[in-house]
Amino acid sequence: PMTEIRPASTVILVRDAPDGLHALLLRRNSALGFAGGNWVFPGGRVDPEEIARAASALEAARLAAVRETREEAELHVDIDSLLYYAHWTTPPIMPKRFATWFFVARAPADDSVTVDGSEIHEHQWVRPDEALRRRAQGEIEMMPPTFVTLTELAACADVADVLARVSRREPPVFEPHFVVREGLPTESLYAGDAGYAASDPDLPGRRHRVVMGREAWQYLNEGVVPW
Repeated sequence: PMTEIRPASTVILVRDAPDGLHALLLRRNSALGFAGGNWVFPGGRVDPEEIARAASALEAARLAAVRETREEAELHVDIDSLLYYAHWTTPPIMPKRFATWFFVARAPADDSVTVDGSEIHEHQWVRPDEALRRRAQGEIEMMPPTFVTLTELAACADVADVLARVSRREPPVFEPHFVVREGLPTESLYAGDAGYAASDPDLPGRRHRVVMGREAWQYLNEGVVPW
C-alpha cells in the first residue's frame, strides 16, 4: 500500500551575529521513529484544525510553522514574517512521508531558545558553513533537505541577503528520486537534473542532486534553481 503523505511545515530562523549569519538547528530525540538524532530546523506536522481554519494549504502550513516554533523552541515568530522558501516531499523509500513547506524568517528579537526535552533534546545557533563542516566530520547528522538549505545559506552574507534572494525566486519543489548503488555514493536527484526522469545519475547533462558519500556530501545545482 502507498504510504500516506502528511502535510508538514518547517521554519528556517536566521539571525546576524558578529561572525556572520547564524541559523537555528534543533536535535531530535534519538528514539523518534522519523529522523531520530538528526539536527533539523523547527517544524512538524500541520494539524487538522489548522487545515480546517485556513483558506489554503499554504496558509495552514504558516499556522503550523508558528505553532511548531513555539512548541519546540519557545520562540514567537510573526506569521507575516514567514517567506515561502521551498517545498520538499519525503522520497517513497522512507517509512514515513511528509509534504513539507519550508519558510524562512528573521529570528525574533528575543531569540533565547528553550527546547521541550522530549521531542527536541538540544539546540544551536550556528553558521551554516560550520554546521556543514560538523556534518562532514561526523559530529552531527542531518537529512538532505537540511543539507541543501544550509549549503544555500552558506553563500549569504547576512539575514537581509537571505531574504532578498528568497524574495526574488519562485520557491523550488523537491520530489527526490533516490538512487542507491553498491559501492557508489547514494544520490538524491531533483527536478531539472538530466537523470531525474529516468532515475539514472549517469545520463549526460545538467546536474541537480545531492551526492552522499560516506563523509563528503555535495549539492550540485547547475543553474536549475536560482540562488
